Amino acid sequence: MWIRSMLCAGAFAVPLLTSPALAQMPRIEMSAGMYRIEAEVAANDATRMQGLMNRRSLPAGQGMLFVFRQPERHCMWMRNTYVPLSVAFLDRDGHILNIEDMQPESETNHCAAKAASFALEMNLGWFADKGIRPGTRIAGIEKSPAPR
Repeated sequence: MWIRSMLCAGAFAVPLLTSPALAQMPRIEMSAGMYRIEAEVAANDATRMQGLMNRRSLPAGQGMLFVFRQPERHCMWMRNTYVPLSVAFLDRDGHILNIEDMQPESETNHCAAKAASFALEMNLGWFADKGIRPGTRIAGIEKSPAPR
């Protein structure tokens, strides 16, 4: 088990140690219509399990793409996740199946409406603010590494 220690100085927290799994996550550039997305890619068991846990912020326009081994009705939750998120479940071609809003530190399951090959987490409301809805295609999904 990896421990992430924090040195607190006023309102700032400085990470002293982070999991190597996080440091090794590749990044890809994708888009939803005219909106650019820079996403870390969680394509193996360790990175999918870690996700965005223990993070205190997520920069605008950035997110995390989960690449699943096989299409299923995957579910996400927010244990040890401190940033409110919206998750879009995607089919194998990158079309959004459904979007769910998730609150920090909740173990409520948020599931794909149909068999999903990917899930894309962004800051809460990102999709709604941009008018991105089910049926929209996320371009660049083909650049993601194969799941392991």
